[in-house]
Amino acid sequence: MGISRDNFHGLVLAVSSSIFIGSSFIVKKKGLKKAGDTGTRAGEGGYSYLYEPWWWAGMVTMILGEVANFAAYAFAPAILVTPLGALSIIFSAVLAHFILKEKLHIFGVLGCVLCVVGSTTIVLHAPQERNIVSVREVWHLATEPGFLVYAALAVIAVSALIFYAVPRYGQTHLIVYVGICSLMGSLTVMSVKAVSIALKLSFSGMNQFVYFQTWIFTIIALDTFNTAVISPVYYVMFTSFTILASMIMFKDWDSQNASQIATELCGFITILSGTFLLHRTKDMGNTTSKPDEEAPVFGNTNNRTPETAT
Repeated sequence: MGISRDNFHGLVLAVSSSIFIGSSFIVKKKGLKKAGDTGTRAGEGGYSYLYEPWWWAGMVTMILGEVANFAAYAFAPAILVTPLGALSIIFSAVLAHFILKEKLHIFGVLGCVLCVVGSTTIVLHAPQERNIVSVREVWHLATEPGFLVYAALAVIAVSALIFYAVPRYGQTHLIVYVGICSLMGSLTVMSVKAVSIALKLSFSGMNQFVYFQTWIFTIIALDTFNTAVISPVYYVMFTSFTILASMIMFKDWDSQNASQIATELCGFITILSGTFLLHRTKDMGNTTSKPDEEAPVFGNTNNRTPETAT
């Protein structure tokens, strides 16, 4: 299946985002280590890293990555952009191996290969981006019964987790907070995509900010969009719910047959396997464990993990 021009632009932006964000982990960690050599370590409550240029360079790099990720949603469907966030883990792993001398275990290399294979599979079989000419069309899609039902169920589930599960199981079960962030993330990514589409259309000469729908999407995106990914569990839940929300709202898979959809799912599972393998073997290439901010950085995955000090 060929790659459309918009999908290609989204692909380039998504990969660029992963490169920037994956690199930012290394740059910020280098700043943390330098700051720790001359002052109180961040893991011990110190703030000397705020005076370290390397740490700020890492923050700028991460911001550039997030901007590229935001722009990618304007061109390509979420089913293409969101899973590619796992590529940031590859750049972190490779850079950590060569720059920070954190050895990458053979199983970690296999995890990187699986992420690349899975990403390639999704890219080659991703659906074409829906041709949208106005943000009002996005609003119509967002207010269709199918997506409203999904949004209502997600809000009910999040409310139940917050008011019932958090007080009882929040400190002992990771799935509670991961579930809250993943469900809300799947909804707010749709708002982020709507805002990015509005910006793309406005830059092309069709101002979308004269419509109240654009401002509603903007408020939702800025208020609750969560870009922190703390583990492979978060990655799979966040990505799965985002793809489901996009499939319901934008009907990404309507133009595809069962074989193409199955291939994309296989690609997603392959990326998940590589991410899990990298996470589980992140310490196996190092002879001694490192505390606090000196822990290997390539256990982090996308949509995205902040450094300890941030």
